[in-house]
Amino acid sequence: MHSLFLLIDTIIGLYIWLLIGSAVLSWLVVFNVVNTRNRGVIAIGDFLYRVTEPALRPIRRLMPHMGGIDISPVILILLLIFAQNLIREYGFASSHGFGALAGFPVA
Repeated sequence: MHSLFLLIDTIIGLYIWLLIGSAVLSWLVVFNVVNTRNRGVIAIGDFLYRVTEPALRPIRRLMPHMGGIDISPVILILLLIFAQNLIREYGFASSHGFGALAGFPVA
């Protein structure tokens, strides 16, 4: 069970880095730092958009319009860090025999 919690924790950490990469790439495109005609930039941007947009879209729908400032990645990163901390707390408790205290069934 501990391995499952570590896997989920690692996936959340990787997704956080993908969100950061997507935000940085969008800034680089807006400030015309990267060449948007480069196939590599297009491929990376498309990949990051396809991976991050499904999670960001519901947050953007709930957020009021802030004049061109998109803070949905920040909100999602904070939620993911919160989920990561919960997994670390309860995953640690269940892997050391305290699963009943953490709300997980003890095998």
